Amino acid sequence: MTAHSPVRLPARSRILILLSALAVLTAVALASVLHASARAERRDHTRAGGPKVTPGTVTLTAPGRMVFRNMAWGPHRDELTTVPAAAPAGPRTASGVKCLRFYAAAGTGVCLQAVHGPVSDTYRALILDANLHTKAHYDVPGIPSRARVSPTGHYAAWTAFVGGDSYAGTNFSTRTAIADTRTGTLIPSLEAFRIIRNNHPYQSADVNFWGVTFAADDSTFYATMATKGSTYLVRGGLRTRTVTTLHPNVECPSLSPDGTRIAYKKRVKGLSKDAPWRLYVLDLGTMRETPLAETRSVDDQAVWKDARTIVYALPGDYGADLYSVPSDGTGKPHRISVSAVSPAYVG
Repeated sequence: MTAHSPVRLPARSRILILLSALAVLTAVALASVLHASARAERRDHTRAGGPKVTPGTVTLTAPGRMVFRNMAWGPHRDELTTVPAAAPAGPRTASGVKCLRFYAAAGTGVCLQAVHGPVSDTYRALILDANLHTKAHYDVPGIPSRARVSPTGHYAAWTAFVGGDSYAGTNFSTRTAIADTRTGTLIPSLEAFRIIRNNHPYQSADVNFWGVTFAADDSTFYATMATKGSTYLVRGGLRTRTVTTLHPNVECPSLSPDGTRIAYKKRVKGLSKDAPWRLYVLDLGTMRETPLAETRSVDDQAVWKDARTIVYALPGDYGADLYSVPSDGTGKPHRISVSAVSPAYVG
């Protein structure tokens, strides 16, 4: 009986088979690594006391609630979520609506979103009703940075970086817009407003505005204006289309509920150029500044929980955590919620 000789494949075929086998093994190994990494990340987050997040109904009129962007790792990351304002570290209800920046008042919300494209992202501002349905949307010309809604819900403002990506340095440009949420009328840039500085008209090509905060009269607002390397608190008028400088070295102002004080971040000499700020409160009647008990650098537009409490974000293990501190300079900061940013107290 004659034994059959083994069939020898051509060299090219053997190479192709070898390469295919290597590709399969590589894909399997990569999938295993990614799966293990994801499991480890979820396990680490759980071990760190990550919040429980479940889908449900989120509204902007439910009494005693805090609504914010959820940063906890998982399927509801970046969604607007809600917790009781009295229990901000408790289980979260997720809405399904994703935002990079958010704020709400009087049943109206503004949500700054990324729109993911095949080449690059674009951005937009959504005006939301009390049930988080979109009433209007506007193109945003850069990376979203700040968002606010007036106490009446009649106006929304947002700021985007159109050049540079950080307030820490000086090489950046911003664009701040204000929309009438009732009519849809848009002021695309505060740079069109007339400027009064030191009681005189002022013009400069390098003027930037950011961080609008509204008073309750549907006309007055406050913001930061930067020019010639300096920042100023300005008071603006929507009817007069004018801004007037009030106080130097004020960034990201936030008006108190009674309209008498501004919480803000202030550049302090001697601090790192990458972390140059401290939180202060400015009395608008006397222009007296009060440093708050938070000694870390805060790059955020703080929120007033009530007349006595300031809430703000600091970097955390999963994006950012929320802290609170008394508004009169006493006490000490407390972390109130992990993996959270852009809070709004509603209802």
